[in-house]
Amino acid sequence: MGQDPREVGAQRLEDDQDKSAEQLRAEIEDTRGELGDTVEALAAKTDVKTRARERADELKRTALAKKEDLVSKAKQASPGGGGPSAAGGSSDDPARTAADGSGGGGASAAVQQLKRTAQENPVPTAAVAAFIGGVAFGRLTSRR
Repeated sequence: MGQDPREVGAQRLEDDQDKSAEQLRAEIEDTRGELGDTVEALAAKTDVKTRARERADELKRTALAKKEDLVSKAKQASPGGGGPSAAGGSSDDPARTAADGSGGGGASAAVQQLKRTAQENPVPTAAVAAFIGGVAFGRLTSRR
């Protein structure tokens, strides 16, 4: 602490003069590499489109995992186990299943009907999913 800052700088400069040209070139190359990595990291952080896509993909994976979890819970909660009804008929028609009471539970029938509607109407389903993802993304980014 008692050293003069000018002396410390002079000492460091003398140390650099003792290095060979090859050592200095190697240090310069290392510094350039580190600088390039830093620039790439900053560019990645400022690339809004890529970050939005990555976040949307993450939200899709999370939503898909939750959907699968809910479907499996709904199948387990239904008395029939979510398979064909005990009378040997198929529970493909949710309206018929709900009407004759052989569906094995309202939750399972609702999930099946929702799934079928989504498969029959992929464009509106994608639009709704994109809207929900946008709202979720907006809420998450506005908190920061």
